[in-house]
Amino acid sequence: MRKPVATSFIAVALLVLLPTANAQEPEPVGPKLPPKVRGLLIQEMVAVLGASHEILDALIQGQDDVVAEKAQAIHDSFILQQQMSDEDRQALMAAVPESFVERDRAFHALTAQLAEAARQGDSTRQGALYGEMLGACIACHERYATDRFPGLK
Repeated sequence: MRKPVATSFIAVALLVLLPTANAQEPEPVGPKLPPKVRGLLIQEMVAVLGASHEILDALIQGQDDVVAEKAQAIHDSFILQQQMSDEDRQALMAAVPESFVERDRAFHALTAQLAEAARQGDSTRQGALYGEMLGACIACHERYATDRFPGLK
């Protein structure tokens, strides 16, 4: 019998409703990016959002195979890396602080862990990792995308 993941979703709700600890001044990176790079970043975020919705649907339906597929797709997405020239990469790295890059790497590591938990059929771990994944999205947007999401200021 599968364990419910409701507890993890409650934890996600708390993450959304509670203010971020150690909140720093927001530092939007979008306005600092060349239009092509900003467009690629937005494209990647839209793909992540879509896959996140599909993961949630799969989690509540017990579809481990779908969770694994979509989480792995997020991990492997890296639209930015696939479609950027060397010049674009230099512009990105000049515009974003190292903490942004670290958060991005940590986020993609979380999605790999989620995919593995799904392949193992561990619904409790999947729920917890999905909550962490959403928390990482919110924390990054609070810090680096307040120009796009002013409600997170």
